[in-house]
Amino acid sequence: MPETSTKPYLLRALYEWCTDNGYTPYLAVHVDARTRVPREFVKDGEIVLNISFDATSGLQMGNDWIEFSARFGGISQKVEVQVPNVLAIYARENGQGMAFPVDKQASADESPELEAVPTAQEPDGDDPDPTRPGGNGAAGSNAGRAHLKVVK
Repeated sequence: MPETSTKPYLLRALYEWCTDNGYTPYLAVHVDARTRVPREFVKDGEIVLNISFDATSGLQMGNDWIEFSARFGGISQKVEVQVPNVLAIYARENGQGMAFPVDKQASADESPELEAVPTAQEPDGDDPDPTRPGGNGAAGSNAGRAHLKVVK
């Protein structure tokens, strides 16, 4: 029986560390055909997601998938990310977190086509623009380049 990866455990631990310290946990994700995110926020094959309690609904961080609903441009959408596609988890406020290697070529070989995810939910104008830096939405405008510091 293969050993379980430590990655999902580290992701959950750093998420908890962020929330315990009042920080906003962000995930940087490599997007492939199996990744369910709004494609208009994907830049250079990557997306940054705010996974804080205030920005998500029904967050589940399992060993294989991270799933939640979040608002993008005021529209609630389901997000599904495979744990192997997570590039980093970090605190927005200070950049502390952890980066992970992702074999982008392997995931590209398995699923070469990006597919659009339809938006079925109704818009709600209450949320601030999720692409604005510091906004409460699920996507950050500096989506491709996270600032990370080594956590000792």
